[in-house]
Amino acid sequence: MKFAQLLLNGAKSNIPKQVDRFSKFSPSPLSMKQFLDFGSANACEKTSFVFLRQELPVRLANIMKEIDFLPDKLLRTPSLQMLHSWYATSLMELVDFLERDPDDKKVLKKFTETLVNVRNRHNNVVPTMAQGVLEYKEAFGVDPVTNQNVQYFLDRFYMSRISTRMLMNQHSLIFDGSANPAHPKHIGSIDPVCDVVEVIQDAYETSKMLCEQYYMTSPEMEIKQVNSKSPDQPLHIVYVPSHLYHMLFELFKNAMRATVETHEDSLTLPPVKVRVSLGGEDLTIKMSDKGGGVPLRKIERLFSYMYSTAPSPVIDEARNAPLAGFGYGLPISRLYAKYFQGDLQLYSMEGYGTSAVIYLKALSSESIERLPVFNKSALRHYQTTTEADDWCIPSKEPKKLGKYEFSV
Repeated sequence: MKFAQLLLNGAKSNIPKQVDRFSKFSPSPLSMKQFLDFGSANACEKTSFVFLRQELPVRLANIMKEIDFLPDKLLRTPSLQMLHSWYATSLMELVDFLERDPDDKKVLKKFTETLVNVRNRHNNVVPTMAQGVLEYKEAFGVDPVTNQNVQYFLDRFYMSRISTRMLMNQHSLIFDGSANPAHPKHIGSIDPVCDVVEVIQDAYETSKMLCEQYYMTSPEMEIKQVNSKSPDQPLHIVYVPSHLYHMLFELFKNAMRATVETHEDSLTLPPVKVRVSLGGEDLTIKMSDKGGGVPLRKIERLFSYMYSTAPSPVIDEARNAPLAGFGYGLPISRLYAKYFQGDLQLYSMEGYGTSAVIYLKALSSESIERLPVFNKSALRHYQTTTEADDWCIPSKEPKKLGKYEFSV
């Protein structure tokens, strides 16, 4: 079995068995409301423990099965082998709790400590996977942007990571015995009354500071809000502020870079306009800039991993927080939006500007995790072969038919 061959030292013979065992189960998605119930005043650590000791191995095993279907040459990169070892180690550490007594407080404490260790072990999963794909590209000349299997996998892999970290964060933040003094009303990482405009302003200020470091200037922000449910009330929803901040920070960076570079010879910069609307079903955030826009053919590519319109920085220098370059910002931001059944879409007018729209569920009962499942449907995505397109593909060169030329 390919997965076992790539693992580092350890109980190699048992790991594939556990992966097969837990991948036969489908993950159990939770709603935002259920997350709140888990962390309410009468939250039960034992109940959370019993759920997570089964659910976390299921989520890890499901995505580990899909890793096996990546190209062999990608799997043999040093970065992918390191990722394999992290996931295998974490799976076995969690499986170890399956037979332990949930009424033993020492077991509960040890489980929380293990979750923190697993979370820390996986801190660098995103840049390590990015490094692996770069190693694959540089060694074998394969463009990951055009490899649909790789793109399909990365969406599912990173969504799985978002979900497992969400579970681990909730449990460790709620049951580690110490409240968060900075956010006393938060339930784990969730804010039951998340002030959307406040998060927007925080993301703007950080992006503004970063933009000014690089360009010595930055555009202003204009923000307007509409609350159709309660016109005089601020825009509050149940949400994870860090997830929303991540999306907004990425969009502000892109909007500011495009605006400054498009109007570098102008005396003033056009503002980035933000509109926020809370309706009965959706909370919608629209961010519009006059940064020149992008052509239609590039819109979907902007959501491809490893595709970027900015120069690629060195991964080891990520701590310097470059404005752009890795090509992971937009696709991962869209995953954060989709995680709780929302979305992130781009609309652009080449020669003018771009609007980015974030859709979030207004009701916590409808904010339900979107999780990848390893099944026959997923397997078919990795087994598909390249076939001729059933639509004509445009060509810039005219085809000659006899003495006539037909441009196609």
